[in-house]
Amino acid sequence: MSAEATALKLVQQPSLRESLFAKSDGYRLYQGDSLALLEQFEPGTFDMVFADPPYFLSNGGFTCKNGKRAAVNKGGWDVSRGVDEDHAFTTAWLKACQRVLKPTGTIWVSGTQHVIFSVGFAMQKLGYKLLNTVTWYKPNASPNLACRYFTHSSELLIWASPKPAAKLQHTFNYSKMKADNGGKQMRDVWALPRTGDEELSADESGRVWTMTAPRREEKAHGSHPTQKPVSLLERVIEASTPEDALVLDPFNGSGTTGVAAMKLGRRYVGIDMDEQYLKLSQKRLAEAERAARR
Repeated sequence: MSAEATALKLVQQPSLRESLFAKSDGYRLYQGDSLALLEQFEPGTFDMVFADPPYFLSNGGFTCKNGKRAAVNKGGWDVSRGVDEDHAFTTAWLKACQRVLKPTGTIWVSGTQHVIFSVGFAMQKLGYKLLNTVTWYKPNASPNLACRYFTHSSELLIWASPKPAAKLQHTFNYSKMKADNGGKQMRDVWALPRTGDEELSADESGRVWTMTAPRREEKAHGSHPTQKPVSLLERVIEASTPEDALVLDPFNGSGTTGVAAMKLGRRYVGIDMDEQYLKLSQKRLAEAERAARR
């Protein structure tokens, strides 16, 4: 069955149909709790999952925004409920994603030190096979206001298969990644295309995942407090999915995963609870889909 046919079948399930927020030939957006909705998908539905889960940072702290001190308050969904409860939530959604991934599929999870170690431990306990830990360096990171730590300027992405196997089954478009890296094996620390005038050295290009915050045009319809650059998701999807892939993001946010999927000709399913961000995602996805058809 093709990815498009799979996506169309999803809507036929009554519980999913009730939660459907928007659809097209290329994508589906669902509104609701990810854990509840993931139970409604058939096992082995998706070729890839990208998850940018809550980092649990909205706990009364401060950061620097536009050069000024600002409270970290991304929303109730980002408030920590304690280490044990946070980890239980992480384990629950990872287990749900594991069930809906194909044996040939993979999952990518983005996070900072505040959550990524919980993710890695939960993956190992659940039986995922860890493939890589990729470092994304952010050259325009916010300064550290306390001046008691090194400035946080990176995020980690864990790439994993749902189950270990005697023979690796997952998709890795090795030749494409090697070609993009000037004929050399791509490493797990990347430099993605920058938006300014600065140039990368030959040794740096393709190896350090360096990118600034999402560009202005990526926020033309609005933005999300944890929005990722499209270039990051493009590389993730291009590296680890077949051309007819069906991609899932259980924490859809502003729909960046879907935008990248549309640009690369993949199909997409996104889940989110917030109507505001689903409306933003619908606009971005419709625009990306139109652009892909030109």
